[in-house]
Amino acid sequence: MREAWIQRQLGGATAFGAPIVFGNARPPFSLVVDLGENLFSKRWWQGAATLAALITWALMLAPGIEPLPAGTPDAPGRAQSQEWRAAGVGSLASGSKTGLPMAANGFVEPIAAAPERAFIDIFATVGRDGLARSLVRIGAATGDAITVERLVRGEGGRPVPGTGVSVVLGRKGAAGQRPVEKVVVRTGLDLRMMVERGDSGLALTKLPIPVDRTPIRIRGRAGDGLYWALRAAGASSQSAAAYLKALATQIDVGEVTPDDRFDLVLANRRTAGGESQAGPLLYAGLERSADRSLQLIAWNLGGRLTWIDGANAGQVQSASTMQWPVNARITSGFGRRVHPILRFARMHRGIDFGAGFGTPIHAAADGQVARAGWAGGYGRQVRIAHGGGTTTSYSHMSRMIVEPGSLVRQGQLIGYVGSSGLSTGPHLHYEVLQDGRAVDPMSVRFTASPAVDPALANAIKARLKALLSVGSKS
Repeated sequence: MREAWIQRQLGGATAFGAPIVFGNARPPFSLVVDLGENLFSKRWWQGAATLAALITWALMLAPGIEPLPAGTPDAPGRAQSQEWRAAGVGSLASGSKTGLPMAANGFVEPIAAAPERAFIDIFATVGRDGLARSLVRIGAATGDAITVERLVRGEGGRPVPGTGVSVVLGRKGAAGQRPVEKVVVRTGLDLRMMVERGDSGLALTKLPIPVDRTPIRIRGRAGDGLYWALRAAGASSQSAAAYLKALATQIDVGEVTPDDRFDLVLANRRTAGGESQAGPLLYAGLERSADRSLQLIAWNLGGRLTWIDGANAGQVQSASTMQWPVNARITSGFGRRVHPILRFARMHRGIDFGAGFGTPIHAAADGQVARAGWAGGYGRQVRIAHGGGTTTSYSHMSRMIVEPGSLVRQGQLIGYVGSSGLSTGPHLHYEVLQDGRAVDPMSVRFTASPAVDPALANAIKARLKALLSVGSKS
């Protein structure tokens, strides 16, 4: 008890690094042994054995010790040495200028100044300020640059900004500018122009480029929006707008359903290099799921572009009554009456429909537009010839959407109700003329007669057949 009390009071004191042991108390086990104390004791031999084991383990894990190979590598050959010397590879002691892209060898002769190049071959682009100024900027003589532009413009060539130009310039003159030896510029998809210096000065030569002019055809489903369906199918914004405008001459484009299918043929030019340029719309077709389909052909009638339904051009009219041109009640019939504005009795040569402003007006029968324009007291008027001397007239319109010479089908939209001319309010004044004489529209029946010239109808059908063959497998 007394020894334990002394141990606690000393707080585990040690003597010369070793714990003080009282009586028979054994020191704690440890692999750390001071081999300088208690030589050859049992604890000493334990420490010596631990040290030997650690040394043996370290030797087993150590890499092998082998002698380095002796000797020197073979010297580079003569050709390899010359290559290294030319590229500046070598030691500074042997005079190498390491870091330079090339080093001068014994065949190099120093000169005082570099000679001027006799010719300069440049590829540039036309700037916004024109061809002449672009040539001057790359060092061409001002007079030659102006001559080149004058020659190109004289042949109808007007290179747009960004057009590539191949230029060859001659030896620099006293003013620091170089004469133009040759200029080649593309002025169109199918033409390049070359201006080259000859014995008599600069002269222009046209260089035609072979072009394939086969039209292209685009087809698809109208879906949720006809315009965006056209764009997604590959039509440009201009082509899509032209297609919608063509359809609008026959139907209300807003009535196109998602299941309707569009079909259009465009003029196109394509070079062997893959460059292409879309041209005007040639054919506008619409396969309708719930109404009459359209096959419209661009046709020039009397110097005006018009859209003709090629599938029905020149068909013979069957004997039947005309279709009413507007969905409205009749407010004034055919015959003598007191004019509402002039206030005296006069012959009313047609019938009036009391339709609201902007109500659609449709062709009463198939025919060809003979007139579309202002007609004095009749205001905006459309006249349609139906063959056999029969003509229908639609007056006081607010807007007309057909052109003179265009062919129309029965029920086709031709304009909208208005109050133009001598009128007291919006209405349609509708007349039917037989050999130029007004007749009662209520009594008119058609006779079997073609609406257009048979030769024209045959030409239209042949054109339609050719356009529908575009893109078809033979």
